[in-house]
Amino acid sequence: MSPGSNHNFPSLDQWKLTAKKPALRLRAGIIQSIRRFFIERDYLEIETPCLIPAPAPENHIDAISAGSLFLQTSPELCMKRLLAAGYPRLFQICKCFRSGERGSLHLPEFTMLEWYGSGMDYLGLMADCEELIRFIARQLDLGDRLRYKGSEISLRPPWERLSVKEAFIRHGSLRMEEALQADRFDEIMGIEIEPGIGLPSPTFLYDYPAEAAALSRRKNDQPELAERFELYIARLEIANGFSELTDPQEQRERFERERAERRRTGKPIYPFPEKFIDSLHLMPECAGIALGVDRLVMLFADEADIRNVVSFTPEEL
Repeated sequence: MSPGSNHNFPSLDQWKLTAKKPALRLRAGIIQSIRRFFIERDYLEIETPCLIPAPAPENHIDAISAGSLFLQTSPELCMKRLLAAGYPRLFQICKCFRSGERGSLHLPEFTMLEWYGSGMDYLGLMADCEELIRFIARQLDLGDRLRYKGSEISLRPPWERLSVKEAFIRHGSLRMEEALQADRFDEIMGIEIEPGIGLPSPTFLYDYPAEAAALSRRKNDQPELAERFELYIARLEIANGFSELTDPQEQRERFERERAERRRTGKPIYPFPEKFIDSLHLMPECAGIALGVDRLVMLFADEADIRNVVSFTPEEL
């Protein structure tokens, strides 16, 4: 064999890329099905900038700086400004970026689906989620059942609706109020509750405490709770949705509290998103949701590691 002839053979890196072909074909089919679902329902597909001057100041999410700007952690603020400008139904499939996120379920650059609808609340979004994921399964000729990591999941409606309060009673070592008081809410949620939900059917975990409201509105009859839910399928968190907060003053106060917490914990303080706050008084009653496309592909592909459903991870570049 002459020197250099080994160039005719694929490298290990090339073999790894070739092995992803079935998952990447499935991924393409899922994304095409998502677009078909929303276009058939008269949603406008939009694109907003990846580079933004001011991300939402959430303490648990860190943006990646790019000069004087930031890579978006979510298209949420821009999409809501479009809602306020009179666009009633929007969806977007886009790249988002978060610093320090890497693991079997996380990448610093990932693909997000977000959609927003005027005149909707978080209950309507739950129904949308059911319809969307069942639509994708039908488009892929997969029927109403999936297998993930050895478990069978039924997609037949209705999916389980489980309040956060009830989840703590059923699965937690403390009640929700006790966990909040002990500053152990996130710990118990991640270690004790999440491993017990999303099987044998998907679970909507809903009515989060107001302390975990994010950008959602509080319930009128129970202001200690927020109209927020997360969707779990086979113990995997897939989506986070809520009825949107439209009160500029309350949203400003929440952002200021998050900025103060970032300052207290030594994290960078982002510029304040004034244009978003200024638009809130024009935003109609609405609801919105973020769904992780990479994790959705993992679910349909029966893959336990996110690296197997994206073309390249940071380590492969």
